[in-house]
Amino acid sequence: QVQLVESGGGLVQAGGSLRLSCVPSGRTFSGYAVGWFRQAPGKERTFVAAISWLGGTTKYADAVKGRFTISRDNAKSTMYLQMNSLKPEDTAIYYCAAGGSVSTSPDLINYWGQGTQVTVSS
Repeated sequence: QVQLVESGGGLVQAGGSLRLSCVPSGRTFSGYAVGWFRQAPGKERTFVAAISWLGGTTKYADAVKGRFTISRDNAKSTMYLQMNSLKPEDTAIYYCAAGGSVSTSPDLINYWGQGTQVTVSS
């Protein structure tokens, strides 16, 4: 069982930046692709970004391409999401996720974090 713990959320003005982090508790990320999903109030959970185990493959939602960067440090067993040029529409709870492959579908995720709130004011 992998428990995921996110950090780094908060309140930021439009145009600002935040960096989210995710670490596993109980075991490492070894062998897992990891990524981020987000859920705004009243909306479904949607894909944001994902990265393969060795970092050779990344995927991004069209809405965040060019603004967000996903990365991982396997030596530290930590995954990051650097978010730049934030917009009010990026406001959501951001969830760390881990699975067997890079996936844009929440149905294929094996493990979820509890989520961290990101609020972007206009």
